[in-house]
Amino acid sequence: MTLTALSTLDYSIIGGFFLLSIFIGVYVSKSSSSSSDDFFLSGRKMPWWLLGVSMVATTFAADTPGLVTELVRDEGVSGNWAWWYMLLTGTLTVFFYARLWRKSGVTTDLEFYELRYSGKSAAFLRGFRAIYLGFFFNVVTMAAVCLAGAKIAAIMFGMDQLTFLLIAGGVTVIYSMLGGLKGVLITDFFQFIMAMIGSVWATYYIVNMPEIGGLDNLIASIDTQTLSIFPDTNNSEKMLVLIIIPFAVQWWSTWYPGAEPGGGGYIAQRMLAAKDEKNATYATLFFNFAHYALRPWPWILIALASLIIFPDLESIKAVFSDVDPKLIKGDAAYSAMLTMLPAGLIGIVLASLIAAFMSTISTQLNWGSSYMVNDVYKRFIKNDASEKEMVSIGRWSTVLLMICGGAFSFVLQSASEFLGIMLQIGAGTGLLFILRWFWKRINPYSEITAMGVSFLLAIIFLVYNQQNPDAPLSKTFQMLFGITFTTICWVLVSLLTSPTKKEVIDQFESTVFSVEIEDTVSDQNLVDDFKSSNVQISKFHNFEYKILGFFLSTIGIYSALFATGYFLYSEIDLAWIFTSIFTVCVASLLAFRKKMF
Repeated sequence: MTLTALSTLDYSIIGGFFLLSIFIGVYVSKSSSSSSDDFFLSGRKMPWWLLGVSMVATTFAADTPGLVTELVRDEGVSGNWAWWYMLLTGTLTVFFYARLWRKSGVTTDLEFYELRYSGKSAAFLRGFRAIYLGFFFNVVTMAAVCLAGAKIAAIMFGMDQLTFLLIAGGVTVIYSMLGGLKGVLITDFFQFIMAMIGSVWATYYIVNMPEIGGLDNLIASIDTQTLSIFPDTNNSEKMLVLIIIPFAVQWWSTWYPGAEPGGGGYIAQRMLAAKDEKNATYATLFFNFAHYALRPWPWILIALASLIIFPDLESIKAVFSDVDPKLIKGDAAYSAMLTMLPAGLIGIVLASLIAAFMSTISTQLNWGSSYMVNDVYKRFIKNDASEKEMVSIGRWSTVLLMICGGAFSFVLQSASEFLGIMLQIGAGTGLLFILRWFWKRINPYSEITAMGVSFLLAIIFLVYNQQNPDAPLSKTFQMLFGITFTTICWVLVSLLTSPTKKEVIDQFESTVFSVEIEDTVSDQNLVDDFKSSNVQISKFHNFEYKILGFFLSTIGIYSALFATGYFLYSEIDLAWIFTSIFTVCVASLLAFRKKMF
């Protein structure tokens, strides 16, 4: 098989998408240039639906379909529990933290450190994590996305890495630099629509190819263990790794970008950009529904179809003999399947994959730039920087981050080892991020301890495994030991050191836990009496309803995911059972929405 030959129609679709992205950046550039708030937070005026769609688009990177394909090919459909468990972290953020982030009024989530804590230790935390996350981690993340995009370009139409980055990366820099977050949000909206159309249409075409024979034949051709949504209960190791540890420990105790316990990073940035607390909450709820229930199945079906067309890696290498064999891994099966699409459709699908690349990169650029400007330049270099100056620095840092990320992609061979280290570095820190809003004893030294101990353990494990390649430590042991030891260390430090000054805590709580009385009391006379009595509402106000909302949304979203799968599998009884559960959960959320949200 030769590399895909794109038609004039395909090139027109891709070119039109590039022009639309640049047009959006130019169109909103004036409104995004007024202040740093406009450039990084869209003036804090964004509606929930636009923010929610942007969150979904951002988490759909160019490598995401390939990752799902590799999981399905290696572990079966149940292999997706490697990321499905993170839903619990997301719904926790919806009901307990989205409102708090919006009420905090900070520009970046790192500014939180000097709202919640005080002194030089708080300033150190803010500055260190700004450089660590905003530059170093950000550059490696973008490099991994650039590498994934380059792999798709090489397999789909033989484009070399530099050419791909100059075109796709250049367009992304232009609209991100001009339009700020508003430009990113609006382009994300169109990118999400294109991505969904492309993935669903491509799935329909591939599943109905003569080689596959339709959905029923596809399902009948795959063994039941591969099709199973849940891991085999008789396989104790898989149950431990995919279900028991993630649901018992990992979801609340580890930190991972995009699924931070309590929210953070670019998810927090979008909550901060919402026009009010309710919009921040609804945006995060929609994101979790779309991310876990709406989007995965088209990718899963293509992955299953690839097992018929390309049963192993050697079959892919044989067909794509002119592609570097080092690029042919499990994730390459997704791109290999897309080469079978007809003219026009392949243009839409390629544009959707480029859209996925651009949405992720644009978010990383704007988010990383916000750290460089707000948490480094303004905080430590020039406190009296003007708004115009900060926007200018933000634009130049956007260009710098793209250059560094693109350049590093040429030396990055695999992101898997790095991401494994990142998971280990975050082991044991998650509970701190959850409790720091509520437990007064947590202080900057708690966070420094958690960050330092988890990082040191990750390095020790890495060195040990490199020196003992024949008998490395298991990932399960590393994760559990890291979580336990790190958590014990930072809890002890919290108990043995002095908490943040009372006046700082009081100011923090009055900022984030204040409640509009009109939202909780209907009688205007009671509202006036309440306001004049200086009575404070507890930070645990309506906590029981928030816990209920957490469980209902988690169960409901999982039920929607399972129902879709069982309808596709033609297991109608199970499909309707999960549909009923989903319906009950939605009805309950609507019934108690005022107290939950």
